[in-house]
Amino acid sequence: MTVISAGPVLAEDGLSGIGAIVSREIAAGHVPGAVVLVGQQGKIVYREAFGAMSLVPTQTQMRPDAIFDLASLTKVVATTTAVMQLVEAGRIRLDDPVAAYWPEFGVAGKTSITVRQLLTHTSGLRPDLDPAARWSGHAGALAQIAADHPIHPPGSQFLYSDINFIVLGELVYRVSGEPLDVYARRHIFAPLRMMDTRFDPLPAQRARIVPTDRQDGALRWGEVQDPTAYRMGGVAGHAGVFSTADDLARFARMLLDGGTVDGEYILRRETIAEMTGAIALPGGVRRGLGWDVASPFAAGMDAAFGPRAFGHTGYTGTLLWVDPSTATFLILLTSRLHPDDHGDVKLLREQVAQAVTLATRPHAPTVLAGIDVLAAKQFAPLAGRRIGLVTNQTGRDGGGRRTIDLLATAPNVRLAAIFTPEHGLNADQDGAVDSGRDAATGLPIYSLYGTTRRPTDSMLAGLDAIVVDLQDAGVRFYTYPATVGYVLEEAARRGLAVYVLDRPDPINATAVQGPVLESGLRSFTGYFPLPLRHGMTLGELAMLFNAEQRISARLTVIPMLGYRRSMWYDQTGLTWVNPSPNLRSVDEATLYPGVGLIEGANVSVGRGTSSPFELIGAPWVDGARLASYLARRDIGGVRFEPTDFTPDADRYAGRECQGVRITLTDRASLDVARLGVELAAAFHRLYPTQFRLEATLSLIGSSKVLAAVASGVDPRAVSALWRSELSAFEAVRARYLLYPSDTR
Repeated sequence: MTVISAGPVLAEDGLSGIGAIVSREIAAGHVPGAVVLVGQQGKIVYREAFGAMSLVPTQTQMRPDAIFDLASLTKVVATTTAVMQLVEAGRIRLDDPVAAYWPEFGVAGKTSITVRQLLTHTSGLRPDLDPAARWSGHAGALAQIAADHPIHPPGSQFLYSDINFIVLGELVYRVSGEPLDVYARRHIFAPLRMMDTRFDPLPAQRARIVPTDRQDGALRWGEVQDPTAYRMGGVAGHAGVFSTADDLARFARMLLDGGTVDGEYILRRETIAEMTGAIALPGGVRRGLGWDVASPFAAGMDAAFGPRAFGHTGYTGTLLWVDPSTATFLILLTSRLHPDDHGDVKLLREQVAQAVTLATRPHAPTVLAGIDVLAAKQFAPLAGRRIGLVTNQTGRDGGGRRTIDLLATAPNVRLAAIFTPEHGLNADQDGAVDSGRDAATGLPIYSLYGTTRRPTDSMLAGLDAIVVDLQDAGVRFYTYPATVGYVLEEAARRGLAVYVLDRPDPINATAVQGPVLESGLRSFTGYFPLPLRHGMTLGELAMLFNAEQRISARLTVIPMLGYRRSMWYDQTGLTWVNPSPNLRSVDEATLYPGVGLIEGANVSVGRGTSSPFELIGAPWVDGARLASYLARRDIGGVRFEPTDFTPDADRYAGRECQGVRITLTDRASLDVARLGVELAAAFHRLYPTQFRLEATLSLIGSSKVLAAVASGVDPRAVSALWRSELSAFEAVRARYLLYPSDTR
């Protein structure tokens, strides 16, 4: 077993690093030049031009006011905004069929396609018009679209489609009476004083226009690059707008300022929220109306910025991303196809976004998680390896980027497979989880909570190592430690290396509380004889399992930097990401071991409500009676109030339950084991015929504790029953602790 020292992490921090990033990409030949603009809190905080506007016929230095072909930014800057203005005016309804506005469209299986499906790319229409088809002009394109069939049933899956936005552009014309370019100029660009923004740039602007690519050997300069938009005459709903970074900054300010800039109204605040909020789409994709949030086209932006961020990219190399949580926006304009069509902006976008995130996050992480430490070491421990990654949505670095994406682009590392624990990749599923494929990387996802809970030979074929990046809950019966144990066992059998990227114990790693699991009760919710609250990180648990179970896997733990055992998760500076659908905050995670201790019985613990583990009850409970009894027990750190609730899922779904709301008042003084035993004793005492006390054994983990509760022993005295086992565990635990306990 190896622990890689975190050591000093040297990182280029803040906006000052953007210049070096862009210069490296220019030197590598990935882009000829770029303009980068960053705004925050209504001000431009960074605006620089790099490299060349044009490399042929002569090199021309890039200028900050250069005009770029925005490509698919047209979809949001012009078309989506126009559509949502018409929605506000009551002239378009999102759930109306498109044929209600364009009757000729409603044939060939397209009758049911709605405006909303066009905006979310779930219409089933093909990605683009057939380039070999014989058509010309705007009318020719529309005739092709009207005659075509969907290639998927509408609403069945996400498929990014330029045709969706060509249709939306046509709807703008049919509803408003103004062609899209005229409408956008009059109702969007002119009010926002975006004076350099338009379809079909003017001849007077040519000196500032950046060329895009070559068509038939000739340099394309001031004409839209997109082939379909070009054939349509330069004006289309999916492409064709040209603009500058300064103009886009005014547009971004409008989005952040509630729909107005300098007194000019464009959209209502509520419309912007609806337009840019994340919508879960088939295939694990999240998008807004027109706007991207987390799809294969997000180019890492979904991970670099916060969960409320949104934006869009363009094929020519353009990008606009907005993060309302920090009132920040990033504009990156480049022409990657000039001069030879072989440019690449993926790394440029990701690294610039990371620099912006590091500079603008209001609270930089105090703690660097294992993935941050690994990245700071340029992923050297994994060099030359073909790896599988056990992770879910909690696997993110301090800037919010997915560990999946970081490893997929890491130098000299080949990420070949993804493995997910209970609750799946997005940590949002209850019950068995199917295997699938990651929308962003195309990699296979193997569920370890479906037909198997162990990685199989076929899943592990060809791998050299397995990397684990998961956020644990700090509780014995949480299943992620069992998944890690099974991974260690299967890796050891095959000689595979295992790397655990460590993360905090969210309820601190000092408190060790509760009964130790009896060996005869081991299961997937009890992999090792741990106490209820074990006070260890997942990396430490992996070390303990590997040694004490004599697994002898080739284990390497990459520890956190800056972490101390006394830290609760909200003291680390890391952003909370739900590790499972019913652990949505540190408070819920703190109550989880105590309330969850009796979840095996016939009570609801609030799953299927907005307050899981803060509620407990059943249809046969008198809430006032239960709250009064528990209040008299004087349990430190919590308060009980009678309540009623109706879960919409899990036990008692759709049935009204009475019970108590548990409010955490002092987490430091809460003994979660006592809370759990008190709850078990209260239900058993007050409802001896209804409450199934025996069903709590697997989670309590001790038959003698269960027997004591059943016989009416005062819960305050029950802790004596586990004291000796707990002391023995603490002696074993001490061998595997990686982090200091002091808070200095």
